[in-house]
Amino acid sequence: MGCHARSKGITDSLEAKRRLRVPSKQAGGDFRHALKLIEITMKGKVLLVEDLEDFRSLLKSIFSNDYEISEAGSAAELKGVMSGSQPDVVVLDLGLPDANGLDLLPQIKKQWPETEVIILTGNDSIQVAVEATKRGAFHYFTKPGETTALLVTVARAIEHKQQNEENSNLRRALGTMSGGSSPVFKSTEIKSVVRTVERVAPSDVPILITGESGSGKEVIADLIHTLSPRSKARIIKINCAALPRELIESELFGSVKGAFTGAHSDREGLFRQAEGGTLFLDEISEMPIDTQSKLLRVLQDQEVRPVGGKTSYKTNCRLVAATNRKPEDAIKDGKLREDLFYRISAISVHLPALRERRDDIMPLATSFLNKYASQANRTITGFTPTAVEKLTAFDWPGNVRQLQNEIQRAVLLCEGSVVDAADLSVANARSGAGEGGGDTNFTLLEGVERNAIAQMLKETGGNKLEAAKRLGIGRQTLYNKIKAYGIEV
Repeated sequence: MGCHARSKGITDSLEAKRRLRVPSKQAGGDFRHALKLIEITMKGKVLLVEDLEDFRSLLKSIFSNDYEISEAGSAAELKGVMSGSQPDVVVLDLGLPDANGLDLLPQIKKQWPETEVIILTGNDSIQVAVEATKRGAFHYFTKPGETTALLVTVARAIEHKQQNEENSNLRRALGTMSGGSSPVFKSTEIKSVVRTVERVAPSDVPILITGESGSGKEVIADLIHTLSPRSKARIIKINCAALPRELIESELFGSVKGAFTGAHSDREGLFRQAEGGTLFLDEISEMPIDTQSKLLRVLQDQEVRPVGGKTSYKTNCRLVAATNRKPEDAIKDGKLREDLFYRISAISVHLPALRERRDDIMPLATSFLNKYASQANRTITGFTPTAVEKLTAFDWPGNVRQLQNEIQRAVLLCEGSVVDAADLSVANARSGAGEGGGDTNFTLLEGVERNAIAQMLKETGGNKLEAAKRLGIGRQTLYNKIKAYGIEV
């Protein structure tokens, strides 16, 4: 597309971008300064790799108020930038003058494994999307498009990166359960989960992990794989809510050339990629019902037939699934086949929410305090009794992620050597975040996402299907976020 058309699409969204800004509350003369410090400290780093200077400048103007921006106009310039600090997200154009973005993607992931990459492409084809995802892209964005959706995608990518870092911390913390000197978790509930995992991991039986979003289900899946005889092979993961229904079967089972539009070559599915290892199906209740039927057949026969193929091949991988829904409710609502549920839940592991294991709140809070105080070069030794009371009394609807963000804010706001209740945003907040749409106790990224979803629903007249399409997320994912954020439609 021409630069003028792309520029118009970006320019038209500048006002929408301003509407996405998260409002701040002022509670005193120094509070504005403290919030500014939070904004500077918590800014994500975004690298823009785009050869058209005008278009790159427009992208920079959109992102610069919320993110720390670096840029490159070619693969050669990118090579120089890659010797510097690691960004949280790379927005990468496929059509660079001296390289194909798909070829650069693996190099970026090798240099910065934790960095998420969002592909910019003028080619809206399934094959490009699949290939980009296969090479490690977080998402792809077709130009021209709704830049509100691009803003939300960048925010989601940064949140995903942060969540992966939290999962790594949780995995290390779980490792201290069996005798470490300072375990992060003390609750009997989590110790019971770990004991169950230790017992069932060596077997090959399917396992279903249940629990709220953000409670660490993926971490438990990693732990199961690590403790199993299959640990030397790969664990392959897929979020069933993240892929459109026309792609999920091809992703799972593979496809043959010509099976559907855009299938230009044979491709192996995740079952084959997970051969000898573990396949983790996250949010399995969001998988289309007809796909669930085919999955059940695969599990029963231990054979997979690629989409459009005439022959099947044997499969040997261990299935671990997860859902944030209560299985009985998912079955009742027609979201999960009952026969599939019984097949995948030979063993069930429930991961309690943080409010159900309050003994873990202060050990986690102390761990986060030490981490962020060190990063900010602050000497903060602990919490006042009042702060402890507020932290342990709060229900933490966002689970560990919300607690971590709260402590990071408290470190920046604290003026003394201990965190007091006055430094905590949850001190006077309601526990049921999002209920009735009145609570604003979200992380900065969640606030951006919530406002973007609300604005898109307004623009589409409440049409959820159209809003999900413009935002670049699945319909069920949108429903879940509307409920989680308490958005009135």
